[in-house]
Order: sequence, then structure tokens, then C-alpha cells
Amino acid sequence: MPAEWEDDGYDESWGTADDEPVDTVPCSNCGAEVYEDAEQCPRCGEWITHGSSALTTKPLWWQIIGVLGIIAVILALLQ
Repeated sequence: MPAEWEDDGYDESWGTADDEPVDTVPCSNCGAEVYEDAEQCPRCGEWITHGSSALTTKPLWWQIIGVLGIIAVILALLQ
């Protein structure tokens, strides 16, 4: 190893935080724990779909209030 490489200030422990929790979700096909940002299950190969649509994550009463609010704004603008 060249002398200038001996202490280049690189901290090998940087980026290896083992104490940080890893976010996982269960595979909808086989139930294996899969990383949250994975596109495919490593065990069964099933493609991971994340149902994070704005309409599916809100309860029905929230959606109804939202639609009524939009209608109220449209009616107020028409007057």
C-alpha cells in the first residue's frame, strides 16, 4: 500500500449503522419479509406492489368530505 493511502481520513464504520431499523413488509404471495423499497420478492419472485394510492389510504368518510368540499368550492366560484 502506498504511504499516501495509509491514512486518507476514510472512516470504514461510516454507512454501516447496524443499529438503524430496516423497514420491511411481508410479501403478499409467500409472506417473506421483503425490504420496503424492493421491487420483487427474493424468495418467490413475486413483484411487490405498493398500494399507496391517495384514495385507498383514506377512509370512506374522509373521501366523502373531500368530494363535498370540492363541490362547495365549485358552487362558491359559480356565484
